[in-house]
Amino acid sequence: MLRPKLPDIPTLPTTPVVPQQTQAPVPGTSRSLTPYAGAVAAVVVVGIVLTALLAAVAVTAVSVAIAAVVLRSLVNDVHKR
Repeated sequence: MLRPKLPDIPTLPTTPVVPQQTQAPVPGTSRSLTPYAGAVAAVVVVGIVLTALLAAVAVTAVSVAIAAVVLRSLVNDVHKR
């Protein structure tokens, strides 16, 4: 009774479409940024290492301070008795 109508299959064009290739002009006097890549990487690495060392010193200082408070508390308890 009612049948769905299927869409027609589109046919592909017979002529191939070739995109135009354009080349950007090469500037003759521009300097490359690659000489600075090593310096930038060195600065980043030194920054990361110094940050890690600072964090390690901070964690060590906090743990030494906690240990000192605990030991002081234990020594004071022994002297009070």
